[in-house]
Amino acid sequence: MNGERNDEVGNPVGPPQPLDWKFSQVFGERTAGEEVQEVDIISAIEFDKTGDHLATGDRGGRVVLFERTDTRDHGNRRDLERMDYQISRHPEFRYKTEFQSHEPEFDYLKSLEIEEKINKIKWCQTANGALFLLSTNDKTIKYWKVQEKKVKKICEMNVDPSKTMGNGSTAGPSIPTSPKPYLANGGSPERSYSNLSNDFSFPPGGIPSLRLPVVVASQETSLVARCRRIYAHAHDYHINSISNNSDGETFISADDLRINLWNLEISNQSFNIVDVKPANMEDLTEVITSAEFHPSHCNTLAYSSSKGSIRLIDLRQSALCDTHSKLFEEQEAPGSRSFFTEIIASISDIKFGKDGRHILSRDYMTLKLWDINMDSGPVATFQVHEYLRPKLCDLYENDSIFDKFECCLSGDGLRVATGSYSNLFRVFGCAAGSTEATTLEASKNPMRRHIQTPSRPSRSLGSLTRVVRRGADNPGVDANGNSFDFATKLLHLAWHPTENSLACAAANSLYMYYA
Repeated sequence: MNGERNDEVGNPVGPPQPLDWKFSQVFGERTAGEEVQEVDIISAIEFDKTGDHLATGDRGGRVVLFERTDTRDHGNRRDLERMDYQISRHPEFRYKTEFQSHEPEFDYLKSLEIEEKINKIKWCQTANGALFLLSTNDKTIKYWKVQEKKVKKICEMNVDPSKTMGNGSTAGPSIPTSPKPYLANGGSPERSYSNLSNDFSFPPGGIPSLRLPVVVASQETSLVARCRRIYAHAHDYHINSISNNSDGETFISADDLRINLWNLEISNQSFNIVDVKPANMEDLTEVITSAEFHPSHCNTLAYSSSKGSIRLIDLRQSALCDTHSKLFEEQEAPGSRSFFTEIIASISDIKFGKDGRHILSRDYMTLKLWDINMDSGPVATFQVHEYLRPKLCDLYENDSIFDKFECCLSGDGLRVATGSYSNLFRVFGCAAGSTEATTLEASKNPMRRHIQTPSRPSRSLGSLTRVVRRGADNPGVDANGNSFDFATKLLHLAWHPTENSLACAAANSLYMYYA
């Protein structure tokens, strides 16, 4: 919990006011009519724990790192606020470095092409000024170390003919006071070896002016990314999640049917902790869609399924966690079942709140907020795509119904966000009494498609009744009255861990907003 939440909670006036979102930055902005290359489309976004670094992964297997500059220039933000130092609330990031994390591969045993697309990125604990992160494609997880290193240069190479006499004796000190240019093979552009007399010979013990190449560190620095570990051959199906443990030593990776536990230092061994694969694959009824460790309890993790349920498991119970300690699912209304019911119930992403008390889940139609102490149903439901219900047949035909939207919570736990079509994203207030439901567009003018939703009563998370909040309710059209463009979708976004700042991926462009 940061100070911002405490201030608002302590305020007796009521729920926090809706945020006024402003454009901050864009990286990789497209010009009008520019065609987006498939390999440049962003497929993963992640802030580190401090919020000073941001990583993105793309379909071309590259990881791009950005670093924050506005706090670095002035020192620690909170220290400056205590001194009433006037600083800009405008968060600014700059490009730091990029590296090729994954390459396309081919599984010859299964005759399967493994694409290089980055599915997930997770930051690990920093050490000695170096950044560490995990990145994964469908099959292979890699552990990267990114560090600033001084550029080393080679100087004063080999023999200096200008200092050598015909008889092999030297005419001056062995190390010249002013360096002169030399050719790669040790010759000088000013003089050649033909200038040496014919009786040139090496005296016993060598000559003082014969020098080996010297490597010296310059003041220039460059960022070097090095792959420390490769965790491979542990998943038969596509990896959909990786998550760091709060112990700083282990992490999990999840595919459709299994969750494996790894030690960061051991790449050739993992432990299977969840296995939902039936003895007969014809009996398969659901798959794992997302998994995440609890932010502070190293023995607890949650995973979601394609049937819309979330299971909480305790690693202390058994080596193979076949049974869950808690199950969170919403009972469907009688008579509401249709061909699309299971498809739209599938959870595409789950996130723990920073406090570890709440879990946010995203299915195709809604965002749901769950209290881990209350498994009877979600404490709040936010309608995101309810207006698309009449169009489910069309969405099924063009495969849009299988799109996997991510979700995120603010660091103070007062708001949640998720993406939608036409490069729109939604921000909802989840504090007691809040009616905040804002629709924004990933562009330089985010409020262009802003919708003022009519106020609806909402109740405290502490009460056992559920809250339902809606975004845009106008069926089939966006906030401007235009038809929705299902080709442009905002699947990936991340909330800054300590401030009201959002990073959103619209195709190959990274948009940053603050409030």
